[in-house]
Amino acid sequence: MSSLKGLILSGGKGTRLRPITHTSAKQLVPVANRPVLFYGIDAMARAGIEEIGIIIAPETGDEIRDAAGDGSRFGVKITYIVQDEPAGLAHAVLTAEPFLGEDSFVMYLGDNLLQGGISDLVRAFETSRPDALILLTPVADPENYGVAELDGDRVVMLQEKPPEPKTDLALVGVYMFTGAIHDAARAITPSARGELEITDAIQHLVNTDRRVEPHIVRGWWKDTGRLDDMLEANRLILETIETRLEGTLVDAQIDGRVVVEEGARIENCTVRGPAVIGAGARLVDCYIGPYTAIGEDCVIERAEVEHSILLAGSSVRGLDGRMESSLLGRNVAIGRSDKQPRAYRFMVGDNSEIGIL
Repeated sequence: MSSLKGLILSGGKGTRLRPITHTSAKQLVPVANRPVLFYGIDAMARAGIEEIGIIIAPETGDEIRDAAGDGSRFGVKITYIVQDEPAGLAHAVLTAEPFLGEDSFVMYLGDNLLQGGISDLVRAFETSRPDALILLTPVADPENYGVAELDGDRVVMLQEKPPEPKTDLALVGVYMFTGAIHDAARAITPSARGELEITDAIQHLVNTDRRVEPHIVRGWWKDTGRLDDMLEANRLILETIETRLEGTLVDAQIDGRVVVEEGARIENCTVRGPAVIGAGARLVDCYIGPYTAIGEDCVIERAEVEHSILLAGSSVRGLDGRMESSLLGRNVAIGRSDKQPRAYRFMVGDNSEIGIL
């Protein structure tokens, strides 16, 4: 077991995933039919971390508590910590100080996914004992991230979303700290956007001759805050599934690796994996293409769906063309009527996007 504690940040508004996140926390949007947040909790549990604090916002906290519970099903103990306002990651660390005490800890952004988990990183941190270990990965658009400059195996400069980045090394949403980070977070002032930035707190550690070590991530890492990233994360997770057919199949053709949960019914359909079909879903006269996650109690009739995520209770009926690269929220109904005249009829929430191709 690790002596580290875990801190998962699960506040935030999820503005880039609206309208889905108008009614649900972004950390609970499912990837391969499982809330993103659960992958982070699993990663900590596998690394031997037993005590996890989850930072929640007042608006979405109850939903996250209901979903993750006390942590027992993950083999951990979860403590919930309310952050009254989204005042930055360093502010979240200070908010969690009563829970963390002087213990070293792993901080994980609740909407991030990291291939291969964090067990190796926890071991590296516990072996070399720096004041901070930060994860970095080369990205094509570093101006959208916190960016690090290195001198050998030491971090010398961090900048949050610099207009002209000096390197392409972006901070991944996983950090490891000793208790020294609390004083560093207290020593900084809010940034131009009014937040206490974790990059500024880590820079304070650098400036006060504390040891900040980088770890370059070579596997994939996804911040699932945008639709394209959600779909990509869904694709990457589905690549790892094994076939499991627990539902009812009637004249169904299953190609590749497919999970059909108990209570689902697939009739006169072709499902080409990797794909996952949730419990209670009903699929009739349809084609489900690769990289599709169909939530529980969804209905798909006379339609083709590929490379998409459908949340619980959604339905797609009678489409002429194939629906692809789409994310449907809960209880969304998409269908075509046979009535004349033929026209499009929509009822769509704020910040939605519809592409008719």
